[in-house]
Amino acid sequence: MELPVAFIERTRALLGSDWTEFQKALQENPPTSIRLNDKIPIRLGKPVPWCSDGRYLESRPPFTLDPLFHAGCYYVQEASSMFVRQALEQYVSKDSLVLDLCAAPGGKSTLISQFLGNEGFLVANEIIRPRAHVLAENLQKWGNGNFAVTNDKPASIGRLTGMFDAILVDAPCSGEGMFRKDPGAIAEWSEANVRMCAARQRDILTNIWAALKPDGVLIYSTCTYNREENEENVQWTCEHLGATCLPLDISPDWQLTDSGRGYHFYPHKTRGEGFFLSVMRKDGMGQRTFKPRTGKHARQRLPQLKQLHDWLQEPDAWQIEFANNCAYAVARKHEELAGILQDALSIITAGTELAEWKAGKWIPRPAIALSKSLNRQNFITFAADTETSLAFLRTETLNMPAMPLGYILITFQDAALGWVKNVGNRCNNLYPNEWRIRKKQP
Repeated sequence: MELPVAFIERTRALLGSDWTEFQKALQENPPTSIRLNDKIPIRLGKPVPWCSDGRYLESRPPFTLDPLFHAGCYYVQEASSMFVRQALEQYVSKDSLVLDLCAAPGGKSTLISQFLGNEGFLVANEIIRPRAHVLAENLQKWGNGNFAVTNDKPASIGRLTGMFDAILVDAPCSGEGMFRKDPGAIAEWSEANVRMCAARQRDILTNIWAALKPDGVLIYSTCTYNREENEENVQWTCEHLGATCLPLDISPDWQLTDSGRGYHFYPHKTRGEGFFLSVMRKDGMGQRTFKPRTGKHARQRLPQLKQLHDWLQEPDAWQIEFANNCAYAVARKHEELAGILQDALSIITAGTELAEWKAGKWIPRPAIALSKSLNRQNFITFAADTETSLAFLRTETLNMPAMPLGYILITFQDAALGWVKNVGNRCNNLYPNEWRIRKKQP
């Protein structure tokens, strides 16, 4: 690995006597880590110390050819970034409204969704629309219904004054911490880019700050080492926006570097890539100050349709709403919030997509197949082997034994994958074309 001269000079000055070990670590293969969902029991790897669901794998398997990966049973996530879990556990309550501002592809969003469980609600935002759809896919596969995916600029969300209990800004950065995983990050690095990223990060923080309620928590993270994008931006936020930097209770065994303004992961000390995280509290006390505009939000309520309610576990806990020919299930405790968000932001999806109304019938959506709230007792299931599961995930026609007519839930090792419709002479594969896998088995 050939590092830019300016990066070497700057980082050597930052690390001092640790530089030689750091440089050596950059020549090694990065570790592989995943974060487990609770859909089905999976026992893999060694624990990631700072995240109870994180696991290290001894080698990197072909995840694309594992049906459990597509079922949302785990997420392939860099271990250092799972440290967000510590910030949540120590400073955020489970009934919070949380914004993940720069959320795609969804590693930290699925982590937040898992942390909040059935109590809180996540708004996962991505400004680039194609990436927002990837984010929606990953959250739908994860299977919780406690989220909305939005496609808005930080300034637009910033108009929701005092709305959020906590905001995660995993800021676009110069990517120094990803050098050994992404050679392209080395080619794109320059001192000018560092300065540009630092300025853009301050703009993002400025634009979103008003949306954090007084006494709310902002979690700021990057995958870079330099002080401009990390400590100096934290210091700037404290001085110009009115924040107080908060400490985290960490174990000495993790070998993190506490700079006084945040925590660094260095690859020669921790089993993970370069990462920085700081937690700040917004000065002031009080409740949310956002005042929603009056008027009916874009979603239309449907009559209480028993058919769709029966698709869900605990059907009375859900409100079913209708928009763009699709029915959505939103937890009743989040119904008013979902309406406010629908009025204020550009929603890609929210809650759990249940079904599409077409030709006078409800057609089940992929999201409800993957949802943890699906009531499987109301559907016929087919337990597929690996070969059949991969054929399904490639949207191929399946060779299935005689099955009843109608919609059939395809499962692999008890994890749901999606739907086929048996029309008698064939089974139509309803797996989304944009989700299909193209990789063939070796």
